[in-house]
Amino acid sequence: MNRQNDATRPLDVVLFGATGFVGALTAEYLAAHAPAGLRWALAGRSRTKLEKLRERLTAIAPACADLQLLETDADDAEALAELAASTRVVATTVGPYLRYGEKLVAACAEAGTDYADLTGEAEFIDRMYLEHDARARETGARIVHACGFDSVPHDLGAYFTVKQLPEDVPLAVDGFVRTNAVFSGGTFASALTAMGRGPQMLAAARERRLHEPRVVGRRVSTPVGSPHFSGETGTWALPLPTVDPTIVGRSARALERYGPDFRYRHFASVKTLAMALGAPVAIGGLVAAAQVEGVREWLMSRYEPGQGPDEERRGRSWFTVRFVGEGGGRRVFTEVSGGDPGYGETAKILAESAVCLALDELPETSGQVTTAVAMGDALLERLTAAGLRFRVAAVR
Repeated sequence: MNRQNDATRPLDVVLFGATGFVGALTAEYLAAHAPAGLRWALAGRSRTKLEKLRERLTAIAPACADLQLLETDADDAEALAELAASTRVVATTVGPYLRYGEKLVAACAEAGTDYADLTGEAEFIDRMYLEHDARARETGARIVHACGFDSVPHDLGAYFTVKQLPEDVPLAVDGFVRTNAVFSGGTFASALTAMGRGPQMLAAARERRLHEPRVVGRRVSTPVGSPHFSGETGTWALPLPTVDPTIVGRSARALERYGPDFRYRHFASVKTLAMALGAPVAIGGLVAAAQVEGVREWLMSRYEPGQGPDEERRGRSWFTVRFVGEGGGRRVFTEVSGGDPGYGETAKILAESAVCLALDELPETSGQVTTAVAMGDALLERLTAAGLRFRVAAVR
């Protein structure tokens, strides 16, 4: 299937979960910025909510009055199959993905439809690889997880940094993340779900390692690193065990441009020693609470999915990811930065990723792939044009 030139499907992009908090922000972004002629539609489980959202979008762009509405539930495999067959790309915001995501991945893998989501759930990503990567390779579907703040600024930031370094030499990159943002109920629910499934997450990772091809003639590592004061950033660096370094490592394994021996470490960057000491204690307490099912469910109920920071708070939010890359006698300092990471920029990234998959000339890939592997330079160009900043700060 030549996906870039396939005009037989009636739609280019379907946004699933469009009426949720991040879904609505993504829909608003598409209403304001979608390329002329993009055939896109809204999907969700409530027709009434979809109609109200379409009315709001029409105030942004009158052409949205004609948007198709697809009433579809995340548990309805037959309806999801019809949805996937109708479009080139499905972008979904419906999480926690471990609970609601697999049937849509399966439908896209079966239909040869490209798929993009916002998951930061490592177990979900590994299980989707084990269950659906092979079928996606057969049908030509690209299954691209983590198309938001998890993990595009880090994945494409490391990719951008590597491009500033010499080829065919060992490379080392460290990423340092700072933000002042707050999270939504959906993000909180996903995080608690992941925290409460440590043994299952480790089991899925082990099983994946048994099945995925090994890198031959090259080496890629993503060690956790240790807490330290970073002279390069002037902050305290704390190991950040999110899905992001894993995604970077998978890009490095797939792309020879990362060199014969590539190492990536990922850190949270905090200004004061007090914060450096207090953050692990607070996170450890939350992880401990997440192990008790009743406590976990109670915590989720305190901050319901669909809730999130208001427009004023999002307007004051920002993020920076600073990278230090070394190799071949060259040292570079790069930075990826933007506004509100979890919502404004995440909506932008998901929307641009979906449009990129639908319309751009891209490398021939299929199966479960990262953003750097599936979209690389094309998505980098789109996000730069959309206002995210990728820059080289210094070269030594």
